[in-house]
Amino acid sequence: MSGTLNKVMLIGHLGDEVKIHYFEGGNCIARFPLATNETYTNRQTGEKVTNTDWHNIVVRNKAAEICEKYLSKGDKVYLEGRLKNRQWQGEDGNTRYTTEVHVQDFTFLSTKKESMANTQQAGSPSTASAPAKPIDPAPVEETGQDDDLPF
Repeated sequence: MSGTLNKVMLIGHLGDEVKIHYFEGGNCIARFPLATNETYTNRQTGEKVTNTDWHNIVVRNKAAEICEKYLSKGDKVYLEGRLKNRQWQGEDGNTRYTTEVHVQDFTFLSTKKESMANTQQAGSPSTASAPAKPIDPAPVEETGQDDDLPF
């Protein structure tokens, strides 16, 4: 493979409100933190362990305005983008570094309000509303036959 690839796909929850900054000429940039979790059971203690990673998310222009309008802290979102490294001089004169995910595509999965409503309705017989944009792919039928393909 002669090319290179810089692609990130994340599903997580917003850790704060979307903060947007407008520039001269009408362009804008939005930033927010995204939390992703990994959960496993410790084999020695049997305890459930959750590790959270935080990602710095950057969205530009029209997509930034959409994120600011519809996303809030706690909402679940699917993002696709590229990793970008950035450095700058801090006020104390030290060089600072950060890694950001520059978003190219996104899908809103659920709002914090929907998640809370579904949790409360889990014990009641009333029906819960379906998410506005489901991402589950269509089920694949299993034929029970093994392919002889080498990959």
